[in-house]
Amino acid sequence: MIQGEPSGSAIILRLLRISLHVGFAVLLLVAMARVLMSGPELSGWFTLVLAVVLAAVYLVGTVLEKRHSTDANRFDPRRYAPWWLGAVSALWLVLIWSSADFVWLAFPLFFLQLHVLRRRVALPVIAVSTVLVVVALWFHNRGAAGPALELPMVLGPVFGAAFAVITGLAYRALYLEAENQRLAAEELRRTRGELARSQHDAGTLTERARLAREIHDTLAQGFSSIVLMGRSAEKALDDGDTATARERLRTVQETASANLAEARNFVRGLQSPALEQMSLAGSLRRLCEKTEAEAAARGAGLRCRFDLEGTPVELPNPYSTTLLRAAQASLANVWVHAKASTAVVTLSFLGAEVAMDIYDDGVGFRPEAAGSGVGPDKPQPQDGSGYGLRSLRERVAALAGTLDIESAPGEGTVVAIRLPLVDTSATAEPAHGKPAGGDRP
Repeated sequence: MIQGEPSGSAIILRLLRISLHVGFAVLLLVAMARVLMSGPELSGWFTLVLAVVLAAVYLVGTVLEKRHSTDANRFDPRRYAPWWLGAVSALWLVLIWSSADFVWLAFPLFFLQLHVLRRRVALPVIAVSTVLVVVALWFHNRGAAGPALELPMVLGPVFGAAFAVITGLAYRALYLEAENQRLAAEELRRTRGELARSQHDAGTLTERARLAREIHDTLAQGFSSIVLMGRSAEKALDDGDTATARERLRTVQETASANLAEARNFVRGLQSPALEQMSLAGSLRRLCEKTEAEAAARGAGLRCRFDLEGTPVELPNPYSTTLLRAAQASLANVWVHAKASTAVVTLSFLGAEVAMDIYDDGVGFRPEAAGSGVGPDKPQPQDGSGYGLRSLRERVAALAGTLDIESAPGEGTVVAIRLPLVDTSATAEPAHGKPAGGDRP
């Protein structure tokens, strides 16, 4: 069923309601016409006025019900429905004692009684109404038929009431089914709305996580390098060493340009500019050179070397990006935290997998402490630390890889990453993966 299109039971209910109202109006008009044709006297005009009042009361109730069914925010007449039915029935009782032509309004009233009243109340009321119809027919025909009741006077109303009860019960069953369908449709629309909102929120969180890891691995590290190089250039100028200051400023310009290119690529959702300009091996070699220069500007004698083992193969973009980001974050931790004199980045192509090891001979740390990560019960530190290891683990896990960290205080650190190369053509960029190289405690 098309959304917004009424169901079959709803259409049947609508036709039954229209037929009920039309039937009531036709029977009332016929009765009023017969009263007029009989040449009404004072009592006849009183009967016509009561019939008009009955029509007005009936019309007000049906209009209010229709307005509420089309707009639930409008006045709800259901709590007053029994009182409305009582007024209609009272007017009908006066009319049937005034003229026998109005007794046939009992049949649409039977349906109203079943619809408005509870079944245990409606059935006795219908029975009483049927008796009143029989008595009214006998009362108005006693002069022609004598005091005895004729069989048609009884069978007609009884069979009419029975038919009305059976039809009314079927109508009520259809009404309940339509109401259940309406509630189910509303629940479905509400569930779909909640699902759409949850998917939107999940997409927002995914994009936020992607930007967080990219900013952590590129822009944040680049800005840190710019600050460091700026301080180094300032110190060189104070010492009168213009050559060193010029070299540091050139590094600042290169880092700022690289950060600008990375920011533009975030917006376009492309791969790292470094990987667009050269291979992964070339990008890692250049990263080692840059790390060594930045360490020198900080006054640290760090030697950073890149080694390539095996025959290089073209890697999917998610693999290359993950390995490059892991190396960037890990080496940033090396020259900022590790106080190392040597760092080695080894990229190995081992047939069914690609491996990268980042080694440094620095102060080391306890992986179990830093590796506990940041979780629901361990919020991220306000200074942004503690992000690297969690990021790296998620990146590697998203590519079905493995991560091993070997370190101890005073014994250096080895970060080992293994990524399988089976069916890499179907690999997509990890949605929640984060960068490499855990922040040192």
